Amino acid sequence: MTDANQDTDHAGFANDDAAWSTFDIAGMRLALAAASAVRTTTAPNPWVGAAVVGRDGSVLGTGATEPAGGRHAEVLALAAAGASSAGATLFATLEPCSHQGRTPPCTDAIVRHGIERVVVGVVDPDPRVAGRGIDALRSVGITVDVGVEGAAVATQLRSYLHHRSTGRPFVYCKVAASLDGGTAAADGSSRWITSAASRADGHRLRAESGAILVGAGTVRADDPSLTVRHVEGPDPQRIVLGSAPIGARVHPCLEWHGSLDELLDRLGEQGVLQLLVEGGATVIRSFLDAGLVDAMVIYVAPALFGGANAHPFIGGPTSVSMSELRRGRFIGVEQCGDDLRIEFEPFDQHHSHHNNNER
Repeated sequence: MTDANQDTDHAGFANDDAAWSTFDIAGMRLALAAASAVRTTTAPNPWVGAAVVGRDGSVLGTGATEPAGGRHAEVLALAAAGASSAGATLFATLEPCSHQGRTPPCTDAIVRHGIERVVVGVVDPDPRVAGRGIDALRSVGITVDVGVEGAAVATQLRSYLHHRSTGRPFVYCKVAASLDGGTAAADGSSRWITSAASRADGHRLRAESGAILVGAGTVRADDPSLTVRHVEGPDPQRIVLGSAPIGARVHPCLEWHGSLDELLDRLGEQGVLQLLVEGGATVIRSFLDAGLVDAMVIYVAPALFGGANAHPFIGGPTSVSMSELRRGRFIGVEQCGDDLRIEFEPFDQHHSHHNNNER
């Protein structure tokens, strides 16, 4: 276990390779599980989980952030634990706040309930917090440790952390393709390339996103509704690059004619934490060319179009040499029904060149 006053880096991870106790890991996993249940309901607030655990390992209370304006995870977990909180450990996936927002500071509730120790997954990059919550707790003698299950927490809160650090939503591009990279047959038909499980997972991504975007060409060709189906969750704000035909199912929508950078700035100011780009191929290419894709989710079906006439999922000219390949890294590969779900993080141009120079 790390010292309570150990320095941490800007992301909130401990600077050494601390061997956290099974008590700490189990407690933070309780908080992670609580947070996962509210992923689609808390935006623009983060989906935080918390757990209060007694010295003997007994779970005294858990909580997860309520919709905007509601109580925070820590307050709910403490309320569930009640008087048993005295002398216990509070686990929180994100640093507790110490400022007055729509709700009172979580640090006040932690102190009031007599919590002895607080374990935090990651530091909150929001300028109103950014270490102040941890400092406030330590200033009154509460032990605070940071970084338990930090990688898992950062993954769960990735879109929120990105938004608070950059002012823009995290941009996902979603693609359903055959094993040889086709998204539609030569005649334009595309239903259904992937399995029902992949389609449901794609709708989960929609429900988790504050906004969804397609090009006007996709609207004209497919007339998508861009609503959430197959899973429970809210419909995202709908955005069309260009003009949507009158009567298209995507209405009401934002028809955008400006730059992609201006769009992301606007969405960030509106509190949109995650943007899902669903195509088509020209739109995905434009986001990639602008270096604005944070991750791609590609559902790959065990099927082959064969030949060169299938529609690709990235439009425009291909790389003419190996030096022009768009490099990146896989950050997740798993089975999804009959398909593979591949999560891919493209390197930006600087990162790619830097890596090539190191080889």
